[in-house]
Amino acid sequence: MRDSTVGELSEGEVLSAILRELGPSGAEVGPGDDAAVLSAPDGRVVATVDTLVHGPDFRLAWSSGFELGWKAAAVNLADVAAMGATPTSLLIALAMPDDTRLSFVVDLARGLRAGCDALAPGCVVEGGDLTVSDVLTIAVTALGTLDGRSPVRRSGARVGDVVAASGRLGSAARGLRLLFDAFRGADGQPVPVDRSRLTDEQVREIDAQLRPAPQIRDGVRAAEAGATAMMDVSDGLVLDAGRLAAASGVTLDLRRSALGPHPDDALTGGEDHGLLATFPHTDAVPDGFAIIGVVRARGEAPVLVDGVPFEGVGGWDPYRDWDASRG
Repeated sequence: MRDSTVGELSEGEVLSAILRELGPSGAEVGPGDDAAVLSAPDGRVVATVDTLVHGPDFRLAWSSGFELGWKAAAVNLADVAAMGATPTSLLIALAMPDDTRLSFVVDLARGLRAGCDALAPGCVVEGGDLTVSDVLTIAVTALGTLDGRSPVRRSGARVGDVVAASGRLGSAARGLRLLFDAFRGADGQPVPVDRSRLTDEQVREIDAQLRPAPQIRDGVRAAEAGATAMMDVSDGLVLDAGRLAAASGVTLDLRRSALGPHPDDALTGGEDHGLLATFPHTDAVPDGFAIIGVVRARGEAPVLVDGVPFEGVGGWDPYRDWDASRG
């Protein structure tokens, strides 16, 4: 069968190809109607939305459709997990140039399903929207359930709490740096990734950037263990720790020695999508989390590293960093 472009097909034909890859719905009313009807087991729904745009968020030369689908699922599942909730459903809005190949769209749908199956079993795509755009854009709304628990917010950290992190901090930043260093042509534009040129460790770092695998279940584990505050580390540890500190009215003092073999990448790199949480004492920290610091009374800086205010800029801010990422 010829690989048509979406511009050569009707919306219904494109949608049918996507739905074949997503599998069965668990909703009372799933894809195919004007809206989905979903259950809310304890009467509350955790909701979040994130958008991936070609250019600032991904490059088609580096990412396959499958990898984009997986990443679109992962970044949203992590936000639900950061509230101490279990992801249940995704809604996908996909805006595509009309020369986008149907095979790419089908591959993206496969990535969405695989990401949900691997990271948050039971979470499925329950609907969405298709439209045309000059720039490929993937917007995902993720929904989750608290199963009777209270949500874990950014604002609950208390003086004396321990700071802990789930996930491998800094790997995604090293993967992105490797992509810019090794996979651009003479004109500076991205070229496809040749994995045969990479070591096993470099492949893991590239995958951390293109196909992140946050431990989604760690969000529920943290909530059940009594986490006082929590958030997804998507924009870099220092930047996100500063946000948690500001919301809680405290200072987070991080230990460089606890941040692994590449502490600078751990501090300033983004897109790891691990979890940053505070707990009332060390014995409360669950498996999957490593202690990386302590909560102190609010001082002149929201984030300290080994007791000293962090100097410099860390993390990803699209309004600050988009121009610098165009190379």
